[in-house]
Amino acid sequence: MEFIIRKALPEDVDDYTDCGVSCWQSAYRGIVPEEYLTNMKKQRLEKNRKALTDPGDCEYYCAVYGEKMIGLLVINKNDSENFWAIYLIEEFWGKGYGKKLLDFAINELKSAGHKKICLWVFEENYRARRFYEKHGFSFDGTKKVVDKYGGVPLIELRYVLDL
Repeated sequence: MEFIIRKALPEDVDDYTDCGVSCWQSAYRGIVPEEYLTNMKKQRLEKNRKALTDPGDCEYYCAVYGEKMIGLLVINKNDSENFWAIYLIEEFWGKGYGKKLLDFAINELKSAGHKKICLWVFEENYRARRFYEKHGFSFDGTKKVVDKYGGVPLIELRYVLDL
């Protein structure tokens, strides 16, 4: 089967939302409150509908394997603190697709003239931290507390990569 990364379109909103919710539920189980993960679909559907219709500074992509949407990529070429988000459905972890999404994002940001890439990772998301460290990112010592996910304060770490 063929793997492709393509722009997400407004008509993709249902699959895009289902994929994103599945990714979050797998990646953040035990980190983000379960109630938030269980009830996030409606809120995400509205957010994604707006984003895919009027993307602003962001570019929204989906990763497709055969006919199945297996991952998401958001690239913001104008915000030096929040360049992207990569998500992949759990059954596709460890098979090289995350690296393909990462390479795609890095190439897009390089072509936009960026010399450094920053991203934020939950402190407790050890799997993601290992992934980014394996691919040259490093924690720069910057932390922030976010509490928009069910009111529970979570710590995010800033990872950077010099291009």
